[in-house]
Amino acid sequence: MNYPVIAEHVLDTIQGGWWSRRRRRDDVPSLPPGAVYVFRVGGNYRSFPEGMVFDPSHPDVLDASSVSLVDTRARLVEVERQLPSVSEADNFTISATFTCQVTDPTVIARQGVIDVAVPLRAYLLGDGDLPKVSAGHRVEEINAVRAEVARRMTAYSAVVPPRVAGMTVEFVSAEVRTSESLRAWEETLRNERRTGQLSQFKLDLDTQTASRIADVLAQGSDHVDAFGIARQEIEVTEAAARIHRAADEEATRRREEDAADRAHARARETAEGQMRRDMVLTLLRQMGGSGDYVDYHQVLEQVLRETGGRPGIGSGATEAPMVEPGPAGRAASARREQAGPLKDRREGFVQNEEDLVD
Repeated sequence: MNYPVIAEHVLDTIQGGWWSRRRRRDDVPSLPPGAVYVFRVGGNYRSFPEGMVFDPSHPDVLDASSVSLVDTRARLVEVERQLPSVSEADNFTISATFTCQVTDPTVIARQGVIDVAVPLRAYLLGDGDLPKVSAGHRVEEINAVRAEVARRMTAYSAVVPPRVAGMTVEFVSAEVRTSESLRAWEETLRNERRTGQLSQFKLDLDTQTASRIADVLAQGSDHVDAFGIARQEIEVTEAAARIHRAADEEATRRREEDAADRAHARARETAEGQMRRDMVLTLLRQMGGSGDYVDYHQVLEQVLRETGGRPGIGSGATEAPMVEPGPAGRAASARREQAGPLKDRREGFVQNEEDLVD
């Protein structure tokens, strides 16, 4: 940074008589806005009158051995200083801002203040207590360090104001800059946090959408079709055709279920009838193999009643013979008479189907 002395040029000596001496305009550099010429004449520095048209024949111009271009406008100047933290791996960077303006260009040119940041940096380094405000803090505690540095610099500049000869200098502010490592870390955390928030937002949105769709589906296919028609994603004719197909398929399914139920009922009835016949045959075989007298008529009626058959075969004759009258029938009648009155015909017989299995 070239401030306040913008440039310095050595000038050749002008030879010749008084009237013939004249410096060419090209020997002196052009003057930028806000700057003045300061010529060195012998051991003195003389400022060319500000606002005066440059005169190559001016005595100071002719006798000058060098010229300095000095910027007289007010400027903001920033200087930096490193401050320690609690960790040896990290430092704080303090940036102090000052306002500067040249009041005496000749003094500035004599001292050769090409970069005013140099004396201001020396001023900032002159505060030996400034590192103490940051040495006990971690680099992440930058906000606390900023507050303490601002208070320290305000007090320091009030007690020991900055001074540069030929200029007015005032302290403006002090800022603790974020280190690149901390900046990169915070950016990483911020990006990850934003990514997580975005993912959570998308998940919540998908969950809400899925819940609304589930509510629509729970209301049935007709509501789903109506929803699709409202969003112009389903044609009315397509929805009607699908409803008719569903109705036809439901009717066909019911007919098949009815037919299957009837077939199952017939099969069960057939199996039950077969089971009853098998039971009767088994019972008759067991009774026929015994030597005792068996009243088959009573047995048949009991079996029919217990198995759901048609009772009362030969009803009206409680003692109807099982065979045609003959010698065997008469013999059986004679034996019954000798035995006396008949007991209850069902006494000693099987009362239900479960007694058949021993």
